[in-house]
Amino acid sequence: MNPKYTVALVGSTGAVGEEFLDILEERNFPIGKLILLASKRSAGKKQVFKNTEYLVEELTPDIFRKQKVDLAFFSVGSELAKSFAPLVSDTGCLVIDNSSAFRMDKKVPLIVPEINPEDIPKHNGIIANPNCSTIIMLMPLAPIHQLNPIKKIVVSTYQAASGAGVTAMEELKTQAKEFLNSTEISAPKSFPYPIAFNCFSHDSKINLETGYNIEEYKMIQESHKILKNDTIEIVPTCIRVSVFRAHAESIYLELENEINLTKIRQNIEDFPGLSIIDDRQRNYFPMPLESTKKDEIFVGRLRQSISAVSLDASSREYSRERSIGRSKGLNLWCCGDQLRKGAALNAVQIAEKVFL
Repeated sequence: MNPKYTVALVGSTGAVGEEFLDILEERNFPIGKLILLASKRSAGKKQVFKNTEYLVEELTPDIFRKQKVDLAFFSVGSELAKSFAPLVSDTGCLVIDNSSAFRMDKKVPLIVPEINPEDIPKHNGIIANPNCSTIIMLMPLAPIHQLNPIKKIVVSTYQAASGAGVTAMEELKTQAKEFLNSTEISAPKSFPYPIAFNCFSHDSKINLETGYNIEEYKMIQESHKILKNDTIEIVPTCIRVSVFRAHAESIYLELENEINLTKIRQNIEDFPGLSIIDDRQRNYFPMPLESTKKDEIFVGRLRQSISAVSLDASSREYSRERSIGRSKGLNLWCCGDQLRKGAALNAVQIAEKVFL
């Protein structure tokens, strides 16, 4: 008989917390006892898991001192994670943290299970879950990098409101209704600007000297750590868009060797957690709407870069001569559910590697 574990979910009432409950149930993770924890403000709420109603308790260190907890998923802000995660791990409980608190700590593995599972056993009680944009980008890049080393990444993200939580998603819904009803749009609270029918630079703090924001720095630093290669040049531009959930990313790669698009496509198809949608004839490629509530990262618009184009004045078509075939540049487009593979699913997959 397989053992069952005592599992705590810290931050259970948030958007990612709710997703954790769905995924743990869907994947039938072996839970003997479930403890739902949140802030004092959310304590007392009730949540359902496997048709059983649970009372949400307030997060305190005593919760973990009074009983043996095997695994704790943290889905809270980085400051709270910094305060509580070490205390929890000191009790012998494995913490899988979804915040940015420990990602760049050299003693804490930063894991995407399909990419660097060999780093999981190196943990000292805490394992970090990467940023959602990093996960969604690296999933399709990993099988390419295996085949043909990546030298440079230029990525533009199209990030959904879900990345800022439940209140941000509600703000998008409210503003969209107001806009369509021609009423005054409510003042933004979750974002610096109206999110409905709009897009703007990611709402994380910008370094005034470099011009890059924190979200962009995360993608650079985390990718270097996960791929164990800090020589890859990474140039991100992170944008918030009027989408409820599921991020999209437009990616340009410069590879070390000449490109064999057939082999790259095959490597992507064979890689776990990826699915190709690349129908040029129908102009049908991955979309956030169709990626929502899906576990896979969807990949499309796979094309070798046209590095030396010439325009035929009569046909108005781009000549393939001297361009495609020798270029080491590759373009692609991908979409993934930010709440699932970008957050909760990735954490649960890490736990499965440890406990199953």
